[in-house]
Amino acid sequence: MGDMLTWLLFFFILIGLLIIVVYQLMCLADLEFDYINPYDSASRINLVILPEFITEGVLCFLYLVTGHWIMSLFSVPYLYYNVRLYMRRQHLIDVTEIFNQLDWEKKKRLFKLGYLVFLLFLSLFWLIYSALEDDEE
Repeated sequence: MGDMLTWLLFFFILIGLLIIVVYQLMCLADLEFDYINPYDSASRINLVILPEFITEGVLCFLYLVTGHWIMSLFSVPYLYYNVRLYMRRQHLIDVTEIFNQLDWEKKKRLFKLGYLVFLLFLSLFWLIYSALEDDEE
């Protein structure tokens, strides 16, 4: 039962990460269609970037602590990319360059979204597997 609850926790953390990335994509789409000005869009996106990075770090740490090595290995590239962006100070969106970088920022977040969906499906698989394993006992 404990393993199923940990997978449920991982599932909800991944849902939270998906919501953050979709929110960033929506802000960029609103900017592209001129529903929002660049300052508001950049400030909204920059507000949720650090919580996204911290949540991904916590998720990877929880995978390590609970002994789910394969999922930890799958989440390390995403964590490495976020840490690399943070160390290079490229994690925040610049208001003055947001229109020049709009396509790249959207592609970057779409790739993140796809990667998180992949992790979500793996987590869902392990959640169902652990529930069925608990049911057999």
